[in-house]
Amino acid sequence: MVTVTLAPGKEKRVNAGHPWVYRSEIARIEGELPPGALAAVSDHRGKFLGQALVNLRSQIAGRLLSRVEESVDAAFIERRIREALARAGRSVAGPGACRLVFGEGDQMPGLIADRYGDLVVIQILTAGMERLKDDVLGALQRAVGPRAIYERSDVSVRKLEGLEFRTGFAWGSGETGVWIREGDLAFFVEAAAGQKTGFFLDQRENRQAVKRLARGRDVLDCFCYSGGFSISAGAGGASSVLGVDISTEALSWAERSTAQNGLGECCRFVSANAFDHLRALGRERRRFGMVILDPPAFTKGREALAGALRGYNEINLRAMKLLDRGGILVTCSCSYHVDAATFLDMLRSAAADARREFRLLDLRTQAADHPILLAAKETQYLKCAILEATN
Repeated sequence: MVTVTLAPGKEKRVNAGHPWVYRSEIARIEGELPPGALAAVSDHRGKFLGQALVNLRSQIAGRLLSRVEESVDAAFIERRIREALARAGRSVAGPGACRLVFGEGDQMPGLIADRYGDLVVIQILTAGMERLKDDVLGALQRAVGPRAIYERSDVSVRKLEGLEFRTGFAWGSGETGVWIREGDLAFFVEAAAGQKTGFFLDQRENRQAVKRLARGRDVLDCFCYSGGFSISAGAGGASSVLGVDISTEALSWAERSTAQNGLGECCRFVSANAFDHLRALGRERRRFGMVILDPPAFTKGREALAGALRGYNEINLRAMKLLDRGGILVTCSCSYHVDAATFLDMLRSAAADARREFRLLDLRTQAADHPILLAAKETQYLKCAILEATN
């Protein structure tokens, strides 16, 4: 096996449990190393640290797959996937939906696998996992037993790995638009055209929190996508729900789910830029008992963090001004470059600018089927703060 040797002192993060090796940390490579190949990783003294999928085209050159010397074959991949399926929040049967494999969080770096009823949707993010794709597909077929496996490998990180985008059925065939159940609610998911793999599974537990808090409130849901939070609020007894999203296609899915759940009189949706709509509602002096903000990641890199924080500050400031006294703000960030402390500091600044005071009722994160590695803060990307206006 090819050996990748780290420079002196660069083994500390790996020894602490982090699964990444940066290209700048590599001192030398012994042997030929095509993109995505498996290699042994050692410290500068030659001590074995683990086996990694290595791609020198990427800044994250190595992603540890195992910390022991073992065969990485079809049996290894199936064992890892079955271990992932046994973790919290996951099921291989029924009409529900869940994340089956969450990359580094499940020791399968570069692989995302989600289940929507009898359809599995995968994303292959790295050259290393691309090499293991056939074994992954076989393992998912045996362990999950889906009708089909659809691939959504159309995310920008593939470009950093030297990979082209790819979408379509990786195995099987049939419809990509499916109905799933989340508790007592039904949602329509379009796996081929939707955001991520079709639905925001990471917000499942936060949708339940909204459902518990929504009763009797007029709710504004910005960046509502296909209506997950809106419909949960309506089902929780909201007096009214207004969902706002720029995508008319996503709103058509929201309206289908709204009708399916018998919430047509409660929930309505408008296609608009959320920034502009928040400004317009402010000019109209509208007031709401709950405002939900679940925007896309405003930054994909640390170099754009300042601009992202300005964007978060603006939408939160405007949302805070729209709240009744005692109103609830549910506000999210899905960028791991904005950590929880930075996110809370931004909210404090926005509240001061809005001349509003808030209690922090809860600071939540992603659903349990998106496991977090203690040593890799990058695996904890979602922040969901629930605030109550006190004035």
